[in-house]
Amino acid sequence: MTATGLARLEDELKRLKTVERPAVIQAIADAREMGDLAENAEYHAARERQAFIEGRVKEIEDKISRADVIDVSKLSGKVVRFGATVSLADEDTDEETTYQIVGTDESDINAGLLSITSPLARALIGKTRGDTVEVTTPRGPKSYEIVKVGYK
Repeated sequence: MTATGLARLEDELKRLKTVERPAVIQAIADAREMGDLAENAEYHAARERQAFIEGRVKEIEDKISRADVIDVSKLSGKVVRFGATVSLADEDTDEETTYQIVGTDESDINAGLLSITSPLARALIGKTRGDTVEVTTPRGPKSYEIVKVGYK
């Protein structure tokens, strides 16, 4: 994962522990004061939210403890690998898009963050500027030319 991805996970963990967890504890306490817990929808909803928060906290802590953080700013070269920012030209439309290849937990295609496990990223790994890659998409096969490879 990149340093940015790690920072995002750490921010989410901090928010869950300092904001979400105390809020749900208070919601449970408020719901308990309403009386009969067996038919108390607010209580059951708060308990479900608490279970989700605790599960997410454990999941994030596990990911952080096992993370192999790569500082992309120290990488360079012309070959596409993890952390690379790649500009691609669609060979059918000449439309150009740019993606950074990142870990699965930090991917967001709308933000241009492409998961290393995606078919496009797997096709790009090891290629250089000027190479063409073919990827099977839900709409059929697509061909892209690598226009630029960089690390930032």
